[in-house]
Amino acid sequence: MAQKGVQLGRETISCSICLDLLKDPVTIPCGHSYCMNCIKGFWDGEDQRKIYSCPQCRQAFAPRPVLMKNTMLADLVEQLKKTGLQAAPADHCYAGPEDVACDVCTGRKLKAFKSCLQCLISYCEKHLQPHYHVGQFKKHKLVDPSEKLQENICSRHDEVMKMFCRTDQQSICYLCSVEEHKGHDTVSAAAERTERQRELEVSRQHIQQRIQDREKDVKLLQQEVEAVNRSADKAVEDSDKIFTELIRLIQKRSSDVKQQIRSQQETEVSRVKELQEKLEQEITELKRKDAELKKLSHTEDHNQFLLNYPSLSQLSASTDSSSINIRPLRYFEDVTAAVSELRDQLQDILREKWTNISLTGTDVDVLLPEPEPEPKTRAGFLRYSREITLDPNTANTYLLLSDGNRKATCMSPQQSYSRHPDRFTGWSQVLSRESLTGRCYWEVEWRGKAVYVAVSYKNISRAGSLYECLFGFNDKSWMLYCDTNSYTFLFNNISTRVSGPGSSRVGVYLDHRAGILSFYSVSETMTLLHRVQTTFTQPLYAGLGLYNVGVTAEFCKLK
Repeated sequence: MAQKGVQLGRETISCSICLDLLKDPVTIPCGHSYCMNCIKGFWDGEDQRKIYSCPQCRQAFAPRPVLMKNTMLADLVEQLKKTGLQAAPADHCYAGPEDVACDVCTGRKLKAFKSCLQCLISYCEKHLQPHYHVGQFKKHKLVDPSEKLQENICSRHDEVMKMFCRTDQQSICYLCSVEEHKGHDTVSAAAERTERQRELEVSRQHIQQRIQDREKDVKLLQQEVEAVNRSADKAVEDSDKIFTELIRLIQKRSSDVKQQIRSQQETEVSRVKELQEKLEQEITELKRKDAELKKLSHTEDHNQFLLNYPSLSQLSASTDSSSINIRPLRYFEDVTAAVSELRDQLQDILREKWTNISLTGTDVDVLLPEPEPEPKTRAGFLRYSREITLDPNTANTYLLLSDGNRKATCMSPQQSYSRHPDRFTGWSQVLSRESLTGRCYWEVEWRGKAVYVAVSYKNISRAGSLYECLFGFNDKSWMLYCDTNSYTFLFNNISTRVSGPGSSRVGVYLDHRAGILSFYSVSETMTLLHRVQTTFTQPLYAGLGLYNVGVTAEFCKLK
């Protein structure tokens, strides 16, 4: 209840014009009280009409009432100030360094709630109230708080600029329109804003349409990604099944060979052991017979000898030695040779039918045939022609790209490209946007002192002027240096002088799968300058190097 009473007291002794505690309070004939300066200022604006009204009840007085200080109200205000009942605004309501401050507040200023384009003053919510309640302020144009209100004042005439000169495309005041802008196409700022607002809405419609188009494109690309992923997953699954079946088949054949070898081993061992037992029995019998004959040979009784000799001298039939077939020690080497021959045949099949999987766009080539031979005519090369554009994010700042990013020109001063991790910072080089795999052919037309025509892996270094960033001076790029008199091929900082007819056009043929990179001089005929045979482990990108101002190089349109 006490708090409620305090609140009523504070409202009672506040000025409805400045919304602050009354200062030098005066009471006018209708009974409402105001700060003396506030009501004086309000009535000064009504001097022309000679009728003076109350800002709250609108009761009119004539003549202008004489203002006398209300001492009792003044004492009440002072008592409230002493008891500290005038609460301070919260800290977050005060203006900070980045906020627009109220121009009316004294001492520590509150944040501005609105700015007035007529008063050219910014107001906090409390000091803005007269613009909502006082008739002459209600027509003022209020905008969001702005520190640039003075920009609405004409520096020449110190007037608010409510006009717009379409001829000079600038805001002006009314006096400007009849003086230095006389005869120009001038309209009110509001009319020009309406016209520009229509243009803005049209621009927004175009932007929104482009956003919708790009969102559709993104959705299509996402669907393409999902389709590629599904296709790749199915290919992996199917390939895994096929290889599993192939492995299972090989394992089955391996098991069959082992079983056949063991079966034949058992048969042969059994046959040999059976014969071995017969021989051992024969040996035992012969030894026994030999012992008996030996004993008989020592008999002294001639008659006894002659009587027993006929029965002891008879021998059983001997085992035929021809039935003993001695095999070589490497009895199963013919089986090993057959399996080895099968392995060699399988390796030959894989070598002839299998190549690396090449991903170009959305094409996946699996189990491709052997690479086709390099073309012999320009028409043959053009079968593999690729349209190549340059990637602005890789271009050195001394290179100007033009003609749809197909042409590069070495310029001075530097271009104002944004920072990008792919940009060459130390050498005037640029890479293509497109990656190159499979068989590709392109031509470069150049003008000037010299040009570097190159191919490179994407992970070539970009920052700085070290050789690891320069085409041809590392193991990540291959480069043909062309000037008006000669050619030089470079790879991994090893240079090779190349002879051939001079030409302003160079053709490049790449068979990524076969590891072939060829450079040609192109004029009325094609002349091979240099061929590389290697193994490419990553997709390649076409590159250009231009190190002299004025040199140009362009990827030619071949289709």
